[in-house]
Amino acid sequence: MSASEKPTAEASAWAPLRIAAFRSLWIAVLASNIGTWMQTVGAQWLLVDQPNAPTLVSLVQTASMLPVLLLALPAGALADTFDRRRLLIGVQLFLATVGVLLTVLTAAGRMPPALLLTLTFALGVGQALTLPAWQAVIPELVPRAQLVHASALGSISVNLARSVGPAVAGVLVAQAGVAVVFAVNAVSFVVFSIALLRWRPDRPDDDAMPERFTAALRAGGRYVRHSPVVRRILLRAALFVVPGSALWALLPLVANRRLGLGSGGYGLLLAALGVGAVAGALVLPRIRRALSGSQLLLLAGLVYAAVLLVLALVPAPALVIAALVPAGLAWMTVMSSINAAMQLFLPGWVRARGLSVYQMVFAGGQALGAVAWGALGELASLVVALAVAGVVMALGALSVLLWPLRDTRGVDRDPAVYWPEPHLALEAHPAGGPVLVTVSYTVAPERQAEFVEAMRAVGRSRRRTGAMRWGLFRAGERAHGFVEVYQVPSWEEHLRQHGGRLTGADRAVEERARALVDGDVRVHHLLPAEM
Repeated sequence: MSASEKPTAEASAWAPLRIAAFRSLWIAVLASNIGTWMQTVGAQWLLVDQPNAPTLVSLVQTASMLPVLLLALPAGALADTFDRRRLLIGVQLFLATVGVLLTVLTAAGRMPPALLLTLTFALGVGQALTLPAWQAVIPELVPRAQLVHASALGSISVNLARSVGPAVAGVLVAQAGVAVVFAVNAVSFVVFSIALLRWRPDRPDDDAMPERFTAALRAGGRYVRHSPVVRRILLRAALFVVPGSALWALLPLVANRRLGLGSGGYGLLLAALGVGAVAGALVLPRIRRALSGSQLLLLAGLVYAAVLLVLALVPAPALVIAALVPAGLAWMTVMSSINAAMQLFLPGWVRARGLSVYQMVFAGGQALGAVAWGALGELASLVVALAVAGVVMALGALSVLLWPLRDTRGVDRDPAVYWPEPHLALEAHPAGGPVLVTVSYTVAPERQAEFVEAMRAVGRSRRRTGAMRWGLFRAGERAHGFVEVYQVPSWEEHLRQHGGRLTGADRAVEERARALVDGDVRVHHLLPAEM
């Protein structure tokens, strides 16, 4: 199922919250998200009166998001190879420690911009390690049929926090100071840690050898590179997030300089975005029934572009607040749809790594976009930066006509173990490699062109699930002979192909090619001479 599919009619949008473990962790994540947004508001507000404020304020977003860009794939590999619960608990305790340090130094008046950005970067490192692990935990908490609803609830959590957090932060900054905002954020990490400690996941008996970190890292990269569906989802995310980041990066300056609002007014602007996002989460199922995924992305992108132009051209607070509500709805619609499409398409063995690449694109687009829009705002003006971002957003939305989301309805993503067990006369060491696999086919002349075309999809399947190289060749000694050759890094990696990396979709493309073959196929495993 993709973003273009209809949600299941059987399950309520709130069904995952009936599961106690998901409910308690969802509430804890909501508290953590509220703290994170309060932290962002507090950090940005410390910098609005500094020299070079447009650049410094936008760098708060960059410092928060850049670690995700740098660490997302390693974090995904960690989440796929280590105990996710213990990893999450350790990271939350690290984040709480950084939050306490921010609180103490800010209260003491010893928080220069460079140190603030450094500690914000440290918080971003923790978030980079948290995101893929938490996303990969969700399928352990809810049935697969409810993953779309769980993803939507995740968006509601983020956007409810975006609505509540800035408003609360604005009041606290005005009444008690930024240090109190940082303290609340530190407490929110402790709340998440306690919820994780109380969660006791079921541990299925699994004798499979865990993947080594570097091998898992490479396998995740190979999967994304050779999955056209995933690449298209990532492209759509980037084309929306890069121009969309201008609003988040420059909104504090719009509030302070163009609209003459204080910290409370800035919180109100962010609250309007959050209200729109929460409302969007509630009406999104109806929108999905009326529009395809690509149509939905087109409409949301054009709405968001129009709001950016309103921010650039209209200096009236009431009109800006009204315009930010549909902007929040558009942002939530795109992010929720893309996230759900990734969650549902990725097979379980690589889910955290695939989602980490999505987070890398999302965070990288925000971090690099924030720097670009902040620099443009300083070199030209806020009006120019927001207007250019609006035009770029509109062009990106229209590009969906050229690069639509791929329709994956009917694609079987369940694991499929259908390859026969390999029987070797030699003993192969699991870490030994590389291993060369050859598969010989005989194909009648009238079916050869169709066979070659069908094998292209087989080749992508081999690469996604472990092959470093793949090729299809004609057998020179046999008129109708073809030989498929692919290389995997180790014998262990090839056994993982046999034991669970393949899906029903992989089986379908392989059966399509095998249906064109005469007689049996012959498989040989070529091992290194020194094994």
